[in-house]
Amino acid sequence: MANILIPYPQLQGTFESILILHYKFSKSRASLCAELFAKASLDGVASHGANRFPVFLEMIRKEFVDPTAEAECMDSFGFFERWDGKLGPGNLNAHKCMDRAITLAKAHGVGMVALQNTNHWMRAGNYGWQAVEEGCIGICFTNTKPNMPAWGGSEPKLGNNPLVVAIPRSKGPIVIDMAMSQFSYGRMSSYLREGKDLPFEAGFDSKGKLTNSPNEIIENEMALPAGLWKGAGLSLVLDMLSAYLSGGRSTAQIGEIGEEYGVSQIFLCFNPEKLGIGEASEEILDKIIEDLVSSKVFPGKEVRYPGENILKIREENLQKGVPVNKEIWNKIQNELT
Repeated sequence: MANILIPYPQLQGTFESILILHYKFSKSRASLCAELFAKASLDGVASHGANRFPVFLEMIRKEFVDPTAEAECMDSFGFFERWDGKLGPGNLNAHKCMDRAITLAKAHGVGMVALQNTNHWMRAGNYGWQAVEEGCIGICFTNTKPNMPAWGGSEPKLGNNPLVVAIPRSKGPIVIDMAMSQFSYGRMSSYLREGKDLPFEAGFDSKGKLTNSPNEIIENEMALPAGLWKGAGLSLVLDMLSAYLSGGRSTAQIGEIGEEYGVSQIFLCFNPEKLGIGEASEEILDKIIEDLVSSKVFPGKEVRYPGENILKIREENLQKGVPVNKEIWNKIQNELT
């Protein structure tokens, strides 16, 4: 079904109204939660914005997400803190913990928050942008339920454990937001909804053969690790660090629950100013990017750095309206009644 264009204030306002009217959110928490969902779609990541909003509401109805719970600090050791998410809304918990990591980095040069017992944080890149908008380098990652095989395995044992690295830069931040699978499950669901195959082989069918059918991959939860065995290995260590540092659940333990909630996350910030990194150091980033974009390309192709198009997409969608799948928008509108 085709997309329709929704003005950004209307999109955010609709989310906010639904959360206040039917899901026990306070005004301030509903406003921030709605903003994080709407920003994802505004920046062109509908798979973790508007498309994900009905799923989020379903998780609240199932009582996997407690809309009234707020993350709390459990332990503090200088620049490092450990927090309990209390199964509250994942995006609010993540925003709060990244904000705390930023505060710690401004005091110590480095700040780190390990978060246990939280929920899906929706668009991971939101928290990278949150860091760079405060002039900090931000790194964050999460574990998930098992939805990817170990390399050579025939069943889902690893999570696709998204990772974000964000670097501030006056000419445009560098923000990479990637799952450890070749495609995120949110993106695969978008292709499935549109009745399209994936542009590349992105997972395994029930016989262990590579496929670009989103339906088969989602049904079997057998996404292809990005970088093959390297992505599988990176997924494993991100899970280990998330659970080990936070004291929370591992991917295996999340899998035992049967639903994806109670996950573990890490938020790490560096404050360049506090660490004595001057503005002249931006020349290093500029030269790296200049070299990258000077690359020879194949016909019809181009080279971009991570996050390069986000500001352009954001501005265009603010002017013209945010693309939202019509079926999804109708489902969201029904929540207002």
